[in-house]
Amino acid sequence: MRLFHVSEESDITLFEPRIPSRVDMDQSKGLVWAINEQCLPNFLTPRNCPRVTYHSHETTTDEHKKLYLSSNSLDHVVAIEHKWFEIMRETTLYLYEFDTVDFYGTDKSAGYYVSEKTQIPINKIIVHDLFGELIRRNVEVRMIDNLWDLNDKIATTSFNWSMCRMGFAAQRKESV
Repeated sequence: MRLFHVSEESDITLFEPRIPSRVDMDQSKGLVWAINEQCLPNFLTPRNCPRVTYHSHETTTDEHKKLYLSSNSLDHVVAIEHKWFEIMRETTLYLYEFDTVDFYGTDKSAGYYVSEKTQIPINKIIVHDLFGELIRRNVEVRMIDNLWDLNDKIATTSFNWSMCRMGFAAQRKESV
């Protein structure tokens, strides 16, 4: 297993544990966050880019695959809003890889791992072409005008899913 921290900052040499901003987590201990390689595509976007991501796993139903995947050769989707296309084309990301020894999983379906110890990256990978990297990883990139319908539908499926930075998404469209 490989673990990464994704950043737009190019010069991080040390990751210090920080108190989680999530209120559902223990606020008494700092954590260094990482993502596993399977879920890494969920973070190959600009930091504040809202996105709906999902991928199939052993219990994803054939019905859901037929409804939400565009091809039998794909099992991972990252959907972003049209307005983020140019920003994503112009963003460079830095993938800081960690030794996995001090990390433990916190959310298997989202691929989240944490460490309570300071971490020094063992590798740094520079990604200049985010769309190209997603395609190389066999991920479908969807460009849509509004994420909320997809967000609501995917949350009820058998996929592993993650909705990130939805506070930056366009407002929900009113039903007519």
